[in-house]
Amino acid sequence: MLHLNETFYNPVKHLLKDGKKVLGAWLQTASPYAAEIFAKAEPDVLMVDMEHGPNDILSLIDQLRAMGRFPVVPFARAPWNDMVTIKRILDAGVYGILVPYVNTPEEARAAVSYCKYPTQGVRGVAPSPRAPGFGINSSNYLMHANDEILVMTAVETMEAVHNIDALLQVEGLDGIFIGPMDLATSMGHFCDPSHPEVLEAIRTVESAVIGSGKFLATVASGMEDAKKKYDRGYGLVIAFADGGILGSTALKNVREFRETYPER
Repeated sequence: MLHLNETFYNPVKHLLKDGKKVLGAWLQTASPYAAEIFAKAEPDVLMVDMEHGPNDILSLIDQLRAMGRFPVVPFARAPWNDMVTIKRILDAGVYGILVPYVNTPEEARAAVSYCKYPTQGVRGVAPSPRAPGFGINSSNYLMHANDEILVMTAVETMEAVHNIDALLQVEGLDGIFIGPMDLATSMGHFCDPSHPEVLEAIRTVESAVIGSGKFLATVASGMEDAKKKYDRGYGLVIAFADGGILGSTALKNVREFRETYPER
């Protein structure tokens, strides 16, 4: 939520417009503690996962409050390309939206319209929610939201790959996110984004998006993988996750204990 006399400004959107590299992380456990810990580390973006994570609007707000003291920009992955859901997520106070499973320019235009106030879109206007500041100096948010909210859609099927050039023509769409696991599975290569056919599809999207004026985003398995993707021209990489870090760290320590003391 904005401070009393603060004007809504999304630094990550401007970094990506300028071709800069942006580091993000998933928040998938619906935990404000995890949000606060990750925010203190100061990645550029924290993405609350409302598609696969057990999040609702109130848990989203709890996490936004937890990260609010730190200079991290809050994003959310919407559960679906739905007008009401996206409106509520934006009213909670996120600065960017990732809309999953968008396959056509018509679907992309709908997603953009859900994120924009009229006449650029159909987002309902209200000064009373959290994002506009509960009616206190709400114009500081409302007058700038259409310019500052970041909108990206996910390429997760071959239909979206085939439509990539048309998707890039959608006004108000800021970036394209490649979901490699869903893309691979939709192509018949279950959970195998390393399959040559999947890699070819990813290269098709990369070639179209990089240099188009819109940024390219995806996930990474860690910083080494993220570096390779930045070097290929990606602007935003979601490189780690709260649940993944907890799980891998716990497993590493348990394995080390078992190997060190096999007989206890």
